[in-house]
Amino acid sequence: MGELSGKRITLGVTGGIAVYKAVELLRLFVKAGADVHVVMTPAATQFVAPLTFRELSFHPVAVDMFVEPKEWLMEHLSLAESGDIMVVAPATVNTLAKLAHGVADNLLCTTLLAVTAPVVLAPAADSHMWLNPITQENVAKLKRLGYHFVGPDSGSLARNIQGVGRMASPEEIYRKVADLLLVGDRRRDDWRGRRVLVTAGPTQEPIDPVRYLTNRSSGKMGYALAEAACRRGAEVTLVSGPVNLAPPAGVRLVRVQTTLEMREAALAAFPEVDVVFGAAAPADYRLAQPYEQKIKRSGNVGGGLALQLVDNPDIIAELGRLKKQQVVVAFAAETENLIENARHKLVQKKADLVVANDVTAPGAGFEVDTNQVYLVYPDGRAEKLDLLPKTEVAEQILDRVLPLCRAAG
Repeated sequence: MGELSGKRITLGVTGGIAVYKAVELLRLFVKAGADVHVVMTPAATQFVAPLTFRELSFHPVAVDMFVEPKEWLMEHLSLAESGDIMVVAPATVNTLAKLAHGVADNLLCTTLLAVTAPVVLAPAADSHMWLNPITQENVAKLKRLGYHFVGPDSGSLARNIQGVGRMASPEEIYRKVADLLLVGDRRRDDWRGRRVLVTAGPTQEPIDPVRYLTNRSSGKMGYALAEAACRRGAEVTLVSGPVNLAPPAGVRLVRVQTTLEMREAALAAFPEVDVVFGAAAPADYRLAQPYEQKIKRSGNVGGGLALQLVDNPDIIAELGRLKKQQVVVAFAAETENLIENARHKLVQKKADLVVANDVTAPGAGFEVDTNQVYLVYPDGRAEKLDLLPKTEVAEQILDRVLPLCRAAG
C-alpha cells in the first residue's frame, strides 16, 4: 500500500528522446500503488516500444484511434474519464501546440481534450524550440487555462549541449502529481459543518427603464469560491448580481440586481453563517432618483446630461461591524497602491483577511479565468499567490481561511 493507492493515473507519452524517463516515472507511480493507464503517440513508439509500458503498468497501451480497443469502447473518452489526473511526460512542443489550439489528430490529443481531471505537462525540447516565441505563447495560454507544468530544467540536452529544455526528473514529476492528488484528499469535506455566505458579480443601478450603472465584474471568482466550498462540504449561500454563469450545483442561490438588494440578502443570511466572502463588486453609487421614462437625447449639441448620484452602503463594512464570531473576508480590486489600499480596507471593513488583486496586471483583471492575488492579514503580512486559475485561487483562499474559522470558534 503506497501513498497513491487507489489513485488512477493516465500517463501520456509523446515522441521525444526523453521517453526513457517516462518508463521510470511509470515505475514510480506503480510502486506507490497507483493504477496507471498509458496512451502513447505513434511517434513515441519509435523511441520505446509499447510493450515496455504494458509490462510495467499491467494494462494494454493505447496508441491508435482506429484499432480494436483492448479494454474499452470509445477509448479516448474512457481514458479521459477514468483517471484522477493525467500526466504527459515528455510533452513535446508539437503536442503543446496542438493542445493549445484544440487539435485532436491522434489518440493522446483527443484524450487530452476530453479530460476534466487536472493535467500535468512535463515539457522536453531543444532550447531553441522551447524558447521560440510561438512555443512560449502556447505555454502561457495553457497555464492561463489551468494546466500544470513541471519543468523544463536546464542541463545537458540531446545534442550534448547545455541549455533549457531538459525534461524534469521523474522524481520531481512524481512529487508534483502526488501533491496534487493528496492535496485533493486533504481538502475533501474539510469544510463540512461550516456555513458560508458568498457575494459575487456586479450590481446594476437603474438610470431609466433601459439604462443602468454597473462595472466589469464577471462573478467568476465568487462562483469559484462558492463551488469549491460546497464541494468541500460547506453549506453555501451565494448572493449573486447579474452574471452569465451557471449556478454551482448544491448551493443556495439568491439573485439580486441592485446593491440595496444585495445588502438586504446578505444581512438576512449573515446571522446564520460562519464566514462571508465578499467577492462581489457592488456599485458604489446609485441615482438619487431613477428616471421613470427613457431619457431622450438632448437636441442641443454638446448639451450633455448630469446625473445626481448618492452613495450606496458598504456591505462588507457593515457585516464587519455586525460580526460576532464570524470571519469576514473582503476583496479589493485595485489599479494602484495595491497593498496599501488593501491594508486600509482591512481596517475600514473590520475584515479578518483581504484578498487583493491589481486588475491592470495581465491575467488578473476582469472577465478572465485566472487571477493573481495577495492575501493581506491583520498582522501586516501580505502573502502573494502565483498566477493561477480562479478555481485554484478559490481553493487556496479556502485553505487559508479555514484556520481563521477554527480560531474564531
